[in-house]
Amino acid sequence: MIFFSRYIITFIPNFLLMKLFKTSLFSLLFLLIMNSCNRKDDEIKFTFLQLNDVYEIAAIGGGEYGGMDRVETLHKELLKENPNTFLFMAGDFLNPSLLGNVKYKGERIKGKQMIDVMNAMNFDLVTFGNHEFDLSEKLLQKRIDSSKFSWISTDVEHLLKDSTAVPFYKNTAKGKEDFHRTVILDFKDEDGTTIKIGFFSATVNSNPVPYVKYSDFYENAKNAYNNLKTKTDLIFGLTHLKISQDKLLAKMLPDVPLVMGGHEHYNMLVPVGNVKIAKADANARTVYVHRITYNKKTKEVVVNSELVEINPGIPSDKKVAEIVNKWQAILNKKVEEYSPKAYEVIYKAEVPLNGMDDAVRSEQTNLGKLIAESMAYGFDYQVDGALVNGGSMRLDDMLKGNITGVDVFRVMPFGGSVLKVKLTGKLLKRVLNYGRISKGEGSYLQRYNFTYDKDKKTWYIKGKAIDDTKIYTVAFSDYLLKGYDISFLKPENKEVIDIYTPKEGELNSDIRRTFISFLKHIYAKEKSEKE
Repeated sequence: MIFFSRYIITFIPNFLLMKLFKTSLFSLLFLLIMNSCNRKDDEIKFTFLQLNDVYEIAAIGGGEYGGMDRVETLHKELLKENPNTFLFMAGDFLNPSLLGNVKYKGERIKGKQMIDVMNAMNFDLVTFGNHEFDLSEKLLQKRIDSSKFSWISTDVEHLLKDSTAVPFYKNTAKGKEDFHRTVILDFKDEDGTTIKIGFFSATVNSNPVPYVKYSDFYENAKNAYNNLKTKTDLIFGLTHLKISQDKLLAKMLPDVPLVMGGHEHYNMLVPVGNVKIAKADANARTVYVHRITYNKKTKEVVVNSELVEINPGIPSDKKVAEIVNKWQAILNKKVEEYSPKAYEVIYKAEVPLNGMDDAVRSEQTNLGKLIAESMAYGFDYQVDGALVNGGSMRLDDMLKGNITGVDVFRVMPFGGSVLKVKLTGKLLKRVLNYGRISKGEGSYLQRYNFTYDKDKKTWYIKGKAIDDTKIYTVAFSDYLLKGYDISFLKPENKEVIDIYTPKEGELNSDIRRTFISFLKHIYAKEKSEKE
């Protein structure tokens, strides 16, 4: 081939021409790639890993679900996939838990185990749930001070004794750090695209205590949003509200693409206009992974939400597992005093057993009915009925699938004996009516063999109307006879005829031992019937 130039005529062999062409093409492609890498594409991707309502650090359901060591494995995988991955807790993690009620070095653990685990997992941002305020003011401050992650509180403040409301704070080596009403995070990807993301929070005002001031979370969220929108590219919510409240919030703030919420304990992904409300299952049975893409030029945001089940298919993270195992060893030692085979499956709940706080304190639940019947079982059914206060059930969760002795302790961490009480029908009706009108309170009564006719306003026991003059024998949780929930139900009441307290070693000497035995009994019976 001959190339003609303005000045010379040159002959270039074909093989040399092809080599020159390939080299030039490679150089051109290299320059194009380098140029594209250095040019911002205005699009940035980031990932949110969301948990909510986590009380148990170890796997539950006989090891089938949950486990913060498994969650950490997922967390690290997501960080490898995209370094712009952030870990959130949408409230309720310091209480309630079985381990939290165990005494260790002279004081109840009360959330210390959660802080240890969450510090190791490098949580990025958390907000208050209503159960954080189950802790005393002093103890909550200790837990906050030992946390290494950031907190946000848009609508909840620390109420001082002089009625002054101030932000909650963390004591650090540098001094007090007030919780912020809003939080802004800065992200940057490989091509240099940057983004500012704002967050607001909201907490349901269902746990009034003297040291907490709840403000109107709707107004506070709206004000926080308006404050953030001039400073950020995108705004997200981190809430702990009832779903009905989250929906109203989403309608009020239609440009918020995602609200990461908690409180309900079961997973949901609820669209409200362009807003997604996401809640995972409690105790890390599931978590939500939100992969988000934002285009700064077009302002388009795409949220792809994936519900991930945390199960044995996800390996354990060694570092977090060591912390979990340390705390579980402390728990196991306590549980084994009552149940030598603490993790043996004692029952399989095909239908979830409802131990949610709102339920056991306001309606007859299948879990409450089983516990009450177990109390009668503990006395060989030689009683007319059984009553237990809903407040003694501290699970605030659903029990499903494999149930172990540890799960029973999660339900009733305080234990106590079951008493056989003889009392007049008149007093029994008074007790039942008190329990009935105590909806929403710990004194609401879960029952066995008792029914109420609303129209006739009559209580029945085994299908027969209760007679004021008759003496009845009823199994009571011992707490009820202390008069804390029902002030007139005390041993000195003249209408309490007799009280039998089980001796140490008897089945009903601890309600948890009774319930474990009863579940084993009905589980064996159910398996036998299937065979």
